[in-house]
Amino acid sequence: MTDIDRTAEKLAEVYVLVGPLYRRVLHEVEGMAPENRVSVGVRAVLDQLRRHGPMTVPEIGRSQSLSRQFVQRMVDEALAAGLVERIDNPRHRRSKLVAATAAGRAVIDDVVGREHARLRAVAERLPAADVDATLRVLATMVADLAEVEPGGGH
Repeated sequence: MTDIDRTAEKLAEVYVLVGPLYRRVLHEVEGMAPENRVSVGVRAVLDQLRRHGPMTVPEIGRSQSLSRQFVQRMVDEALAAGLVERIDNPRHRRSKLVAATAAGRAVIDDVVGREHARLRAVAERLPAADVDATLRVLATMVADLAEVEPGGGH
């Protein structure tokens, strides 16, 4: 077995770990949902708006490999809760931007603050260089799968 084959096997182990990690994070976010008033999908939308500012529904979908239809449902849910609003898009007259409202910014800041507090315990056990390497590996794996269409995955 070559070094490349051994590395490929280790990368396959990353896939095996990402599933349970995602499901555990999902469970934790859902557990906080009543006090934060957001589902996991709305949390994802609000976080993208927090990180990047106003975006169109298709931009949010592409940034998270989610279908436009799923993102639209999450935006509609956030609109109904008063967490986002639609604003004019200077780049395109008919395609509105989705922007977080003050209430939406407060909710996502609270959610992210709780998540960061929880992650501090993990950060204490890991060198920053390991986290940086993990981010590079995961970003490379995501980029390698970029041609895979998001088919309603969420």
